Amino acid sequence: MTLITIKLTIRELQLLTTLASDQLFRREFIDPKMPGHKSNSEEISLAKVLVARLQTSLDPNAARRTPTARIAG
Repeated sequence: MTLITIKLTIRELQLLTTLASDQLFRREFIDPKMPGHKSNSEEISLAKVLVARLQTSLDPNAARRTPTARIAG
């Protein structure tokens, strides 16, 4: 796995976290109602973990409020 490091301001990280959370909600609850949609549960699980990590980096107490999904592999 390749790790990438980037520098973000708190405001940029807040915005990125909000956008990622909104996109995850859309993929999990809205897209499945669209005709022909093919869900990818592994990708949704990974996205939940990623959003939780982003939230935790902004607020150490967020980990207690945000459920984390387990990823196989």
